Amino acid sequence: MEMNNHRKTRQMRILLADDQVEVRSALRLLLDQSDGMAVVGEVAEAKELSTKLESACPEVVLLDWELPDLRAAESLVELRSRCPRLMVIALSSRPEARHTSLAAGADAFVSKGDAPEVLLATVDQLGQRDILQQ
Repeated sequence: MEMNNHRKTRQMRILLADDQVEVRSALRLLLDQSDGMAVVGEVAEAKELSTKLESACPEVVLLDWELPDLRAAESLVELRSRCPRLMVIALSSRPEARHTSLAAGADAFVSKGDAPEVLLATVDQLGQRDILQQ
């Protein structure tokens, strides 16, 4: 795709957090085929998130907003206390979760019903923002 040609050569490190294995597999396939993006880990439960975050050191977490046992606002504060520059993209099959997730501190929201290009563009935009802030 043309839009990937302007990316820096560094890889955007991404952690997947979703309880549905099918969703994680689809996300991994999409991201692994995209230039400049590398999946560095996956979790299926909220309780695994902090541990995996510390070991994988991602720049972005794709976070299922309905992840079992996720206390969203508290979790974002805790995750960022471990990785202050962490960017969070909230994912949900419920479009109405957009407002809640952004109000709780997510950097972006993508509906699970959106086209794959929407997710790729969102990750790319966060990556560009991160480069500008460095």
